[in-house]
Amino acid sequence: MQVQVRFFASLREALGVSQQAVDTAAATVGQLRDELMARGEPWASALARGQSLRMSVNQVMVNEDAPLADGAEVAFFPPVTGG
Repeated sequence: MQVQVRFFASLREALGVSQQAVDTAAATVGQLRDELMARGEPWASALARGQSLRMSVNQVMVNEDAPLADGAEVAFFPPVTGG
């Protein structure tokens, strides 16, 4: 299946890309994250499990167990603070 993946803020800067169509066999957001990390650097460090990341599917906040469907929009972004 194919999903549209978007990256925001410091992730966008670290990866040098704001969005990308990704062909994936992942059934969940967590599995997609693993596939992206397997690309090597800078993907591995930017999306590492030790990084505090927020995720959404079709603009709804989710956890890593959230299922994926063909054509879904998945977003990864760091926690945001106001000021």
